[in-house]
Amino acid sequence: MQSLQQIFSLLLQPRKVVITTHQKPDGDAMGSSLGLYHFLLQFGHTITVISPTNWASFLNWMPGTKLVLDYERQTEEADRAIDAADWIFCLDFNTLNRTKRMEEKLANAAAQRILIDHHQEPQADKFAYGESDTSKSSTCEMVYDFIMASGHEDKISPAVSECLYAGVMTDTGSFRFPATSANVHRMVATLKDKGLDHGPIHEALYDNFLEARFRFLGNVLLNRMEIFYEYNTALIAIPQADLIKYNIKTGDTEGLVNYPLSIQGIKLAAIIIDRGEERKSSFRSKGGFDVNTFARKYFNGGGHFNAAGGQNKETLEEVVAKFITAMKENKDQLSNYQF
Repeated sequence: MQSLQQIFSLLLQPRKVVITTHQKPDGDAMGSSLGLYHFLLQFGHTITVISPTNWASFLNWMPGTKLVLDYERQTEEADRAIDAADWIFCLDFNTLNRTKRMEEKLANAAAQRILIDHHQEPQADKFAYGESDTSKSSTCEMVYDFIMASGHEDKISPAVSECLYAGVMTDTGSFRFPATSANVHRMVATLKDKGLDHGPIHEALYDNFLEARFRFLGNVLLNRMEIFYEYNTALIAIPQADLIKYNIKTGDTEGLVNYPLSIQGIKLAAIIIDRGEERKSSFRSKGGFDVNTFARKYFNGGGHFNAAGGQNKETLEEVVAKFITAMKENKDQLSNYQF
């Protein structure tokens, strides 16, 4: 995998470009994809943004979202764009299996794949160019760095700013997570100097839910959360029946895993959701507990040191039992409450 710097001189030559990200894209995935889209568009490239699946409706305010193809619903159109592409930018994921049904198509594409990502253990051999930097707060921060390093700061338009700000803000937990470096604040300062109005972005992302989502949240915290104080751990297990009862849509469960971390003494928080075809897990930690290793070892997943996810085909009850066993096997790390 060659350095991203190798393509800076190639940006001026119009190409057919596909930009894609991981399934069920979050704010960073969609923000980095559309931020890069609005940047590259100014060079005359022909660009198609493809999401492997649908996405949360609270992301629809982002400039350009209406143009994004949902691979599951627009497969033929997306396949044509991939077949014609010269470049395929892969953002906010580093293994092709994170793209679900797109994996085989991307793996066999004739285009050069270009990686921009901040997760651990990339499939470096799958990408012609790229950068994988786990010290970065978000892929949006990395796209911003890419733009600045290319010498085209003048092309940070309002649309670019809004998309990149949304991603870096959500992936840093509104700038409170440890990965919020001085560079993140300098980035935001630059975007503000260019006229970014951040208030409406926060409202669009956090003040845009239906009543049912809040009633669901109340049910989750009252009835689905279990605390294991001996292990400084909290677990939320959500059956599919709850998703149906409260008419939960894509994105409605985002952020729920962070709630138990507000409980004094909790070092590890987990949420396991029965999605029907599989059980999806998310893990968050404080201090020195590595949930990336935890997710990879027990839950077919991975991610960051303090934020990771996984998936299993077993029943919800079996995955919960697996989590409890894994928690107990890591008692020495979890029981020592240190920050």
